Amino acid sequence: MVLPACGAVVQFSGTARDHSVDRPGVDRLEYEAYDEVVEPRLDAIVSEMRKRWDDLGRIAVLHRVGRVAVGDPAVVVAVSAPHRDAAFEAARFAIDTLKTTVPIWKRERWQGGESWGLEPQHIAGVPSASTGPSRQEAAR
Repeated sequence: MVLPACGAVVQFSGTARDHSVDRPGVDRLEYEAYDEVVEPRLDAIVSEMRKRWDDLGRIAVLHRVGRVAVGDPAVVVAVSAPHRDAAFEAARFAIDTLKTTVPIWKRERWQGGESWGLEPQHIAGVPSASTGPSRQEAAR
């Protein structure tokens, strides 16, 4: 249910696609994660969102694990706020930060191969308002 004070709800759904860089014909994806590592990082993202946009209403940030069929959602972000600017900004922050700070491994199978995506990736900490651009700077 949308909160009465919130006039905007932004929902982002990242769906499994049938290709990846240099990997045509992806027909299966599988995600794996350690809950004891992922859940505190998702909580940190939501906490940082509330610090940066103090008027947000409800927030949902979810990433699936296990097999995900091509065309099905793998990650969902939903944010409500009194106004659309904050809802869009916060939703964008959530998905961008999730992708760089939450260790979730993806196995892809495509025409000619499969991989757990073990290519080196740096996992960063969740940026705080003091390390990232302020709301006013981001609006410029």
